[in-house]
Amino acid sequence: MQYPKIPLAQSIIQICLAKGVTQIVISPGSRNAPLTLGFVSNPEFTCYSIADERCAAFFAMGIAQQINKPVAVVCTSGSAILNYYPAFAEAFYSQIPLIVISADRPFNKIDIGDGQTIRQMNVLQSHSLYNANLTEGETDENDFKINEAITTAHTRKGPTHINAPFEEPLYQLIRKPTVDPTISAFAKVYKNISIEDIIACTNIWNSAKRKLILIGVNEPNEIEQETIDILANDPSVVVMTEATSNVHHASFLNHIDTFITPFKEKEFLAFQPEILITFGGMIVSKRIKALLRTHRPEHHWHIDPLRAYNTFGSLAHHFEANPNDFFHQILPFTKTVKSDYAQTMQRIKNAREVKHMKYLDKVAFSDLKVFELALASLPKQSVLQLSNSSAIRYALLFDIDPSISVFCNRGTSGIDGSTSTAIGAAVGNSKQTTLITGDIGFLYDSNALWNQYIPKNFKIILINNGGGGIFRILPGHQETKVFNTFFETSHCLTAEHLAKMYGFEYTIASNVDSLKTGLTALFAQNEKPAILEVFTPTLENDKILLQYFKELV
Repeated sequence: MQYPKIPLAQSIIQICLAKGVTQIVISPGSRNAPLTLGFVSNPEFTCYSIADERCAAFFAMGIAQQINKPVAVVCTSGSAILNYYPAFAEAFYSQIPLIVISADRPFNKIDIGDGQTIRQMNVLQSHSLYNANLTEGETDENDFKINEAITTAHTRKGPTHINAPFEEPLYQLIRKPTVDPTISAFAKVYKNISIEDIIACTNIWNSAKRKLILIGVNEPNEIEQETIDILANDPSVVVMTEATSNVHHASFLNHIDTFITPFKEKEFLAFQPEILITFGGMIVSKRIKALLRTHRPEHHWHIDPLRAYNTFGSLAHHFEANPNDFFHQILPFTKTVKSDYAQTMQRIKNAREVKHMKYLDKVAFSDLKVFELALASLPKQSVLQLSNSSAIRYALLFDIDPSISVFCNRGTSGIDGSTSTAIGAAVGNSKQTTLITGDIGFLYDSNALWNQYIPKNFKIILINNGGGGIFRILPGHQETKVFNTFFETSHCLTAEHLAKMYGFEYTIASNVDSLKTGLTALFAQNEKPAILEVFTPTLENDKILLQYFKELV
């Protein structure tokens, strides 16, 4: 085993190893050579080489999403670090531990006309939980900052930045380290709800006949089954989930837009909760946000040990606790309240499901039909990654087997790294992983396929409707050259040549029969990663979807 001769690089490598940061994604370059050589030379690190920095950061984030531990992504000096920013911002809002380690030129080389230099210190500050601006050499202050960056990413669940200046020569190696850095332990943080808050909370709970629990993004199996069952059996409680909530019960309202879109004013008022309890990450549904902003609850409580967003303009209290801990402490003091809230909403849900199935039985081949068939074909106990825009919204209209873990980059809701994240996630877990994506998101992130670590059982279902279909279902759509070029981004491209270049199995489908055949074949082979490209009718998809919501009434 060898170490870089530069003391600062030795400190970073040794502290990462001691604190369990062993998954390292490296963007090739020269200034980061001391780190690259040090990480790769130590067999306790698992290192990946991803040339495109934007893809590298999303790939690293995908791994971190699955292992729930910090992953480091390492780049050279100059503009390289700026390409990490989209994933860095996503990690911030999705609360995923990501550590960016950027190599820099010595500070006396910045802004003097030297090559490959920018102002790297604090360049990610707006979305960074901690910035470790290091100095050359080995110092106690450097050790403290490196430790703090790793600890913060781990305990506060988000991205941090370590900026390390290195002077040439960069490639010298030694057999034994010359520094012995200080390693700090992770502090254990326990948060309990105060007795005063428990009393106040339960008094309000016990007097309310309409309690809505809205669950955002959650890790699979995070919420205890006992808590789920208690909430499901309370007649005054309605629980709404989305696929990314990864929380399941037969009585929960898991298709929010299907449920509330046909509401008339009378139904809005009947649905309006007295208490709104939220936990988990971002909510996808624009309709539920609009409804709760217009028909505000008397009390909105958010449960999260770290953050609370006032999404609906009515946040009354942030309980800084894990949802399981919150309900463990609150539910024993609650009592059953006579209410028809859950029963009324369940009756509406059942009526919607009948009309949902009736419409799907007669609907023509379209994006909507593709999602119905594709989601039903996914293997049990697998991982589903969804891209943003149309893909996640269509997916939320359908049931997904509870054994399937569902993920989507909903922190910033961008299309710019869905494929890279999905591939990282496939590397970070041992399960079958499938990405369902649209054509624009896929093409935008096509460098994600330039990756030698893609598991053989990784699948992509690519729905190609010839442009950004999301814009056709948004207000303001008009069939003009301006719309087609500057909003929808119309195109005639396919994934065929990309699949061939990167060694993917490739098949196509363009109707129900070929889709069913293609889906069966897609999951039947695991000899190499595969793409099933499904071509749907550009001019019909939006009409079919809008008609779907009309027929729910």
